[in-house]
Amino acid sequence: MRVDVPHAWPADPAAALALQDRLRPLADHRGPGPAHPRLVAGLDVAYAGDGRGTGDLVAAAVVVIDTATLGVVERATATATSTFPYVPGLFAYRELPVLVEALRALRTTPELLLCDGHGLAHPRRFGLACHLGVLTGLPTAGVAKTPFVGSHDPAALAGARGSHADLVDAGETVGRVLRTQDGVKPVYVSTGHLVDLPTACAQVLALAPAYRLPETTRQADRLSRDALAAAVAAAGTGPAADTVEG
Repeated sequence: MRVDVPHAWPADPAAALALQDRLRPLADHRGPGPAHPRLVAGLDVAYAGDGRGTGDLVAAAVVVIDTATLGVVERATATATSTFPYVPGLFAYRELPVLVEALRALRTTPELLLCDGHGLAHPRRFGLACHLGVLTGLPTAGVAKTPFVGSHDPAALAGARGSHADLVDAGETVGRVLRTQDGVKPVYVSTGHLVDLPTACAQVLALAPAYRLPETTRQADRLSRDALAAAVAAAGTGPAADTVEG
């Protein structure tokens, strides 16, 4: 899969903030996005150590799922060392370079990307899913296990699968809190690029028939951990960390 990166990766927070400001207007949150995609990819990253240092080993995984069968069509991984510092709100810059390399290893082009992270639900409204969508030109959304910004009305979120509530930050709806299984913790969905929120949520729900997390996320999480374990064993470094942010 071809992914062109028309900018250098920022080396410091000031440059990263400036790049977010420059690219933010390019993200399309209106969609509508694919109503019936056949191929959807999940993306996830695992870190050695605590996930906060520079020079840590990092592994990215992309898993393409056939939505008709929930079977895996293709897998790809990439490993690297983190070079960008841990800064809240700029976490995407620790993950984007290695995620791009994993996407480039794909032979197929997915119709939708679902990131383990956030998109619009970000302090500057430009999280990982937004940046990745702008780079790839593909419909992209974020599916996170925990919120980064915003809150919701607990009374609006029923306990049944498919119930949802708006995720609101500073008076703006930035995502949706979505219950994917009866009585389990919800996930936090936000748009990244070229897809609207109802469509993104419908796809997440369709990909989660039996578990809290969509199959794309489950498969990518497992693959990223396996790839990291192999890289850690080869390098002789510490255990893996699971970190999620926008």
